[in-house]
Amino acid sequence: MTIVTIQSGDSLYSIAKRFGVSIDQLVAANGIDPHRYLVIGDSLIIPAPEEPEKKLWVNGFAYPFIDRKTLQKTLPYLTSLSIFSYGLEEDGDLEEPEGDRPLIRMAKEAGVAPLLVLTTVDESGGFNARKAAALLENKGAWAHLAEELKETIAEKGYYGINVDLEYIPAALGQAYIDLIAYLKEKLAPHPVWVSLAPKSSSDQQGPLYEGLRYRGLGEAADAATVMTYEWGHTFGPPMAVSPIEQVDQVLRYALTEIPAEKLLMGLPNYGYDWRLPYEKGYPARSVGNHEAVALARKYGARILYDETAQAPNFRYYDRHGSQHEVWYEDARSYQAKLALAQKYDLFGISIWNIMRFYQPLYTLLKGSFDIVKIDKNDL
Repeated sequence: MTIVTIQSGDSLYSIAKRFGVSIDQLVAANGIDPHRYLVIGDSLIIPAPEEPEKKLWVNGFAYPFIDRKTLQKTLPYLTSLSIFSYGLEEDGDLEEPEGDRPLIRMAKEAGVAPLLVLTTVDESGGFNARKAAALLENKGAWAHLAEELKETIAEKGYYGINVDLEYIPAALGQAYIDLIAYLKEKLAPHPVWVSLAPKSSSDQQGPLYEGLRYRGLGEAADAATVMTYEWGHTFGPPMAVSPIEQVDQVLRYALTEIPAEKLLMGLPNYGYDWRLPYEKGYPARSVGNHEAVALARKYGARILYDETAQAPNFRYYDRHGSQHEVWYEDARSYQAKLALAQKYDLFGISIWNIMRFYQPLYTLLKGSFDIVKIDKNDL
């Protein structure tokens, strides 16, 4: 699929004429407003009929409060919908989110498998390391947790579960593997997935990584997502959210521990806007990919493309005179990441998250892969 970078003097009309497509086709493929001027340095997908052969499982994460129109537009491009999230207590009790039933219904109507996401996210919105450790140490609570999950799956119609426990102590790495294996046995035939922080070596240091044993978790689970994003993050310095060299390094290590037919690559569907000069502890603002381009348009910024990170970025001055730096994703950066999914013959990709609709990503997915769909009778 062809992607062009917008140059000075380009217009939708001139690009459409150059590539022999209609303006309407350009608008539909890129999800853009035809009445807004183009931004130099932005990218456009040139639509072309293709018949992709490689099958790809496409998972998307969503909160129950997702805009229903956004969800409806996204479901045709998904295989599974991971609904974030069910909390859990150290005694195995489940904490149900409000409003997941409509998402389950919409997913199943579209032939998309709804997955229950199980986390230790607490009322503060962060992952509670104490809860995770207490549950893993209390094996007597696992049976109760499995029964709660079985009842919820049966009552609400979930297809399976996606487990995301974070900040696992190194000493409890085997216990986490044992928990996943136990849930897989007790919940069969419903699949049990696991989501993993992005490690690039078995001995990687840090509280996010030390308790994650890729090989054991990959063997215990039916599928595993490596969350290949958040190098650029809310409280860190300005940089690409998902730099391609880091993604590639993580995938190459993961494939030494987890077979490709079980592995999903994480994809970020967002960017960040940092105020400059960067101050440690001052949070960046999350922005959607279309929103980032709108910012560049509003403030007359020229979009650059970092060939090393394979990511677009720009700087601008706001109305108060403060300088900002923005990194986000576009068609070029997604094409580079999806090429890795092709190269390594991965089972799938997992989008965090689908709360904002970004047409170029879905245009690329549909044009590059045969997206797996599930028979509604099997949901």
